[in-house]
Amino acid sequence: MPAETASTPTVDAHALIMLPPLDGLSEEQLRGAACIWCSEGLTTDTAVDLGERRHRRLDGHYSTFPRGCRTHGHRAMVQAIHDHAGMCEQCVDAPETCDLGMALVRLEKAARP
Repeated sequence: MPAETASTPTVDAHALIMLPPLDGLSEEQLRGAACIWCSEGLTTDTAVDLGERRHRRLDGHYSTFPRGCRTHGHRAMVQAIHDHAGMCEQCVDAPETCDLGMALVRLEKAARP
C-alpha cells in the first residue's frame, strides 16, 4: 500500500467550545479584553484564547476574538472534551488516535488554572 502524501487536515478544536450568545456582550468581551462569561478583565497571562469566531451578517461576515478567564475557559474546554468524546466512536475505541479529541486535550491542559 503506498504511503499517504496528503497533508493532515487542520483541526479547529476551538469551534467545539460553546460560547454564550453574542447578544448583550460588551465590546471588551467580543474582542477578548474581558472574559466572555464573567466580564473579568484579562491580560495575556490570565486569558484563555477561545479562537477567532466568524459570524454572518446580511452584507458579509465579521470576526470576534473571545477569550475567557482561566476558570471559565478551562470549564468550557472540559465540557467540550466530554461532549466530543460522547459522540466520537474513535474517542471511545482509541482516544489517542482522534486528532480533534487530542487537540481539545492540549487546549484544556494549556488552560488549567
